[in-house]
Amino acid sequence: MDDYDPQVTEEKWQRVWEDEAAFVTPKSKPGALPDEKYYLLEMLPYPSGRLHVGHVRNYTIVDVLGHFWRRRGRHVLRPMGWDAFGLPAENAAIREAGHPRLITERNIASIREQMKRIGWAIDWTREISSHTPEYYRWTQWLFLRFFEAGQAYRKEAPVKWCPKDQTVLANEQVIDGRCERCGTEVESKSLEQWFYRYTDYAQQMLDDMELLESWPERVLTMQRNWIGRSEGADILFRVEGSEVDVEVFTTRPDTLFGATFFVLAPEHPLVAELVQGQPEQTEVLEYVRRTAARTVVEREQKEKDGVFTGRHAVNPATGEPIPIWVADYVLMDYGTGAIMAVPAHDERDFGFAERYNLTVRPVVAPAEGEPAAEGAFAAHSESERLVDSGEFTGMAAPDGAKAIVSWLEGKSLARAAVRYRLRDWLLSRQRYWGCPIPVVHCERCGIVAVPDDELPVLLPEVDDYTPRGKAPLAAAPDEWLHAPCPGCGEMATREVDTMDTFVDSSWYFLRYCDPRNDEAPFERGVIDYWLPVDQYIGGVEHAVMHLLYARYFCKVMNDLGLVGFREPFPRMFNHGWVHMGGAKMSKSKGTSVGPDDYVAEHGADALRLYVLFVGPADQAVDWNDSGLEGMARFLRRLWRVAHEQAEHPGMDAVSDTPLVRKTHATIAKVSDDIARRFAMNTQIAAVMELVNEIARSPDDPGARFAAETAVSLIQPSAPHIAEELWERLGHERLWEQSWPEADPSLLERETVEVVVQVNGRIRDRLHVAPNLPEEELVALARASDRVRAFMDGAEATRTVVVPGRLVNFVI
Repeated sequence: MDDYDPQVTEEKWQRVWEDEAAFVTPKSKPGALPDEKYYLLEMLPYPSGRLHVGHVRNYTIVDVLGHFWRRRGRHVLRPMGWDAFGLPAENAAIREAGHPRLITERNIASIREQMKRIGWAIDWTREISSHTPEYYRWTQWLFLRFFEAGQAYRKEAPVKWCPKDQTVLANEQVIDGRCERCGTEVESKSLEQWFYRYTDYAQQMLDDMELLESWPERVLTMQRNWIGRSEGADILFRVEGSEVDVEVFTTRPDTLFGATFFVLAPEHPLVAELVQGQPEQTEVLEYVRRTAARTVVEREQKEKDGVFTGRHAVNPATGEPIPIWVADYVLMDYGTGAIMAVPAHDERDFGFAERYNLTVRPVVAPAEGEPAAEGAFAAHSESERLVDSGEFTGMAAPDGAKAIVSWLEGKSLARAAVRYRLRDWLLSRQRYWGCPIPVVHCERCGIVAVPDDELPVLLPEVDDYTPRGKAPLAAAPDEWLHAPCPGCGEMATREVDTMDTFVDSSWYFLRYCDPRNDEAPFERGVIDYWLPVDQYIGGVEHAVMHLLYARYFCKVMNDLGLVGFREPFPRMFNHGWVHMGGAKMSKSKGTSVGPDDYVAEHGADALRLYVLFVGPADQAVDWNDSGLEGMARFLRRLWRVAHEQAEHPGMDAVSDTPLVRKTHATIAKVSDDIARRFAMNTQIAAVMELVNEIARSPDDPGARFAAETAVSLIQPSAPHIAEELWERLGHERLWEQSWPEADPSLLERETVEVVVQVNGRIRDRLHVAPNLPEEELVALARASDRVRAFMDGAEATRTVVVPGRLVNFVI
């Protein structure tokens, strides 16, 4: 027997798989039924560097599922591609003084090489990259379909702006309110930008969550909160001394009589108008300028502050003037960007009122007892009643809310309303490295779509791709920048914004199914076969961006008749992160460990097994490579055990021995761990136990059967060594062999051991039939002489039973 050399073994089988096109999936399988396919998908990766071991964990989980379902007879599609546009590539190019395309394609080549070296079963014939004209031609085509349907539109919106660099900044480029490049304080600036009418589908995205049959509940909760459906009322407040009405949305119209001040978001378009000529004007506008540099998270987490405008609004319920403030705890992204502040019944308003000595007036009180004292914050409950609320005093709070809205509706001052926290998707980017937006601006015709037969609008070469006061494409060569208007033939100017990279990743799973189609983004029949995706795997960090955007895209495409489904990913699994020093590994932050050295020292199979074994697949783990050598030792033990059994002849009929029973139990456990539980760590542990049993009983009549089974079961996790051992055991092409099936008759044990406890301490062990009814099991346990001695005649106050495992008498 030669020694196990992972480098030789892995190189051999990677070459075989490539030569045999082992994992290439045809466009469709002749005669295949829809339930025979298995579309297995991981999230589209950014090619912003090299792989780290966190990626290895994620992609190996996917690989296990691919091998398993392929061998269970499913028609598996497992493709790969690259989310290649966007800020990470552009920043890398700026750092390295190179071109984003060159940096991106270098990284893609490097990562592809790493992926192949680790041996993942990927269909590379379907490889796509969002930065190629072959791909973004169809991103542009889809944009035009959305534009025609009224889902893409243009309006003015604020951006974060560095006045020194004269550039728009992404949120991640703002550190403590300053530009990360030059340290200049960031400002807010309004620009005309493109949006998708995302909010049209807010309610559908909530309703269709019932179609997401296997999503983590925390992801669904995050999406519900992000969409943020609220029921309440829109109420008009008149600015005192003017004809201006300001609309607010409130979920608590029952507290209107307690509104003692009024707050506008700093971005609210009325702020500048309200303070014009007021003594407070300079202070207010300076506050607005400072706020522009803060992120939403910073605004929500910091101590609440604000500035008085010098103006008042009229409370429509009381007729009283209340002061209008500007404060950054109010966001334009929710409601109307204006709130009626009720400090007696809202915690944030209460903290603000305390700081600035504003009136607190309780108007909701417990149904029994006294109202809260003035100055105290009181929460809302269904059992409360209205106080100090005019004719509505004494009403139950929910009834009072409806009555107040109805009363104001009669005065044209309010209406019942449903609002969403969700805002339309801002897709414009004033950056170079992105998909060009396929429209032109014509002085005569306005905004005009580029005809389909002129797509793609190619991303041009520019001398300087860093933003300098305007989008980089505004400095593109004239022959690109100016083009005939498709409507009138006059010269027009191309759109110089590019698309958000999330647009690219909102439909890539469709292109994978038909990646070389030159006539359409995909053939409908092919999509009808492959979609929806059978299993989607990725990180929870994409819960409220990519996953919502992709859901929105599919709903619009379904309405346009482009696809025949509303949800692209009915089944979703979130893998756990791999941490380093307590924080998630990150290529961009330099806090990651690459796989290359581990593969060179121990082999890809050992690394694959280790990243699966370190913990439950859905939980975070802190990286520690001390156990990697243990996995390498296990593979060497498997190598020895398989070679020992290769010397033994196979048997036509395997005896019913304890090792054979153990083997069938292992088949059942590994199959369930992979298919149902995603318990990648325990399925490996089960195979390791089986290998140990074979080593202890090498002469058992079923030892060779057990060894072949162990090799077969480890194949999804460690495919290189499994293929080599399978061949040495006299077989071939394990990747095509059917998955082992457990014999149910050999899974049943004649007896099981049940632990009997008294007050949690073991007092006896019983061997009973595995299907013994619970009442008989309890009776046998109570009749045990040892148990009776410890209970000493006492009656159990509670009896805990775990069938087939435990009885605990609590006395």
